Amino acid sequence: MQIDLRFFASVREALGVAEERVDAVPAGIATVGDVREWLCTRGPVWAETLGPQRPLRMALNHTMVPASTRLTDGCEVAFFPPVTGG
Repeated sequence: MQIDLRFFASVREALGVAEERVDAVPAGIATVGDVREWLCTRGPVWAETLGPQRPLRMALNHTMVPASTRLTDGCEVAFFPPVTGG
């Protein structure tokens, strides 16, 4: 399965990457939450930025979704911090 990843705002700044194409998602990665967990295994910066201790919003194909949302081939998964205002 192929997916496109997008990282926004402070997530993008911390990781030093705005987007990435994954041509072969590892076996066992089936949901948006699985993608997040898998990305955390890339190293300390990834784990700190995307880890479960961080409040993050996730989207699948431009729609906000829970971590349990299943991936589809060719989808876009986006990660960004919660929006704040004031």
